[in-house]
Amino acid sequence: MNNSTKRFFIALVPPPDICAYVNHIKQDFVVNYQSRRALNSPPHITLQPPFEWKSENLPILEQNLQKFAELQVPINIILSGFGAFPPRVIYVNVLKTPQLLSLQKNLATHLETSLKIIDNNSKNRSFSPHLTVAFKDLSQQNFQAAWPEYENREIEFTFKATQLSLLKHEGIWHIETEFGLGV
Repeated sequence: MNNSTKRFFIALVPPPDICAYVNHIKQDFVVNYQSRRALNSPPHITLQPPFEWKSENLPILEQNLQKFAELQVPINIILSGFGAFPPRVIYVNVLKTPQLLSLQKNLATHLETSLKIIDNNSKNRSFSPHLTVAFKDLSQQNFQAAWPEYENREIEFTFKATQLSLLKHEGIWHIETEFGLGV
């Protein structure tokens, strides 16, 4: 038995056309602002931040997420404009709809009660849904240069989130498993 522990997180991943658009923005940060860390994961809205999980227990996690997802319904997601967490993070803003807030809260409660997965930082601050386009390796100087370019740039997308995605870290983040909402 392999006792290795891996890092996972749970997110909503937009459809391919929106992912392609967001990845194009991430490339702009690589070329013009020397920030490439956001390329280490597909565009996503984090619902449960990264946590450690033993590889041999992955089926337990997946079965649990499948059961949770079956009890949910697809929700509309609205992307509107850009936002920032100064001095290093720029993101596509995600509107805080009641459905999205409820899904995130229900997931966090479910993971805590059923699997003892708890993110203490999330418990102490409000959920701020977003799609990161630059972070960590975006220097403060490049943040100051990029933010005026993005602060008022328009971006508007709506999509129906029909599944939860479990992402796994193996050098970069990739989608390990997807769980249909209400399926």
